[in-house]
Amino acid sequence: MVQAFTKLLTFAEFILEYSNNPRYELADGELIDVEVTGPHAVVGGKLATKLGIAITHAELPWVIPRTCLIRPFAETATARRPDIVVLDETVLHHEPFWEHEPVIALGKSIKLVVEVVSTNWRDDYLTKLRDYEEIGILEYWIIDYLALGGIRYIGSPKQPTISIHLLIEGEYQVKQFQDDARIISSTFPDLNLTAQQVFKAGNI
Repeated sequence: MVQAFTKLLTFAEFILEYSNNPRYELADGELIDVEVTGPHAVVGGKLATKLGIAITHAELPWVIPRTCLIRPFAETATARRPDIVVLDETVLHHEPFWEHEPVIALGKSIKLVVEVVSTNWRDDYLTKLRDYEEIGILEYWIIDYLALGGIRYIGSPKQPTISIHLLIEGEYQVKQFQDDARIISSTFPDLNLTAQQVFKAGNI
């Protein structure tokens, strides 16, 4: 479910009132209620667990924070709240907000970001993709476990799809995974996980 509110907020106002509330994010000053369903939360939670295990096994200096906002543009009142974000702890000291707020403003701090698609699928495939590309996030996953996205994004007939966008020369190039296809990730090359295993988490 996505619900928008009419009152516009500044970035500072949003941080003061909603930074620790996982239900809300900000888009061009507009407060967005991104409350999700149980299955949506399970898909994101189980994938985060898998990625956390991979980070631990590889002994990487990365972390998946419990809550995190991404501020893609200093000049606009926007704060994205991805379902999963993997941060590089070695560069977080460069972040202007991090010591006081769970806010990331520099793309180089982010190794991977994941959005699990809900009814606001256009945000994931269009506006968030644009924002994450422009801030320079190296890898962006769109988990469309209910096949809600438009045909132009996941094909026809529509079926559950994982779209992995890799930043190459400043632009995202996409590869898609369905059914029992093994997920190929540049960030997690040793990840042993199929698309169907991710989708199954939402069908408990």
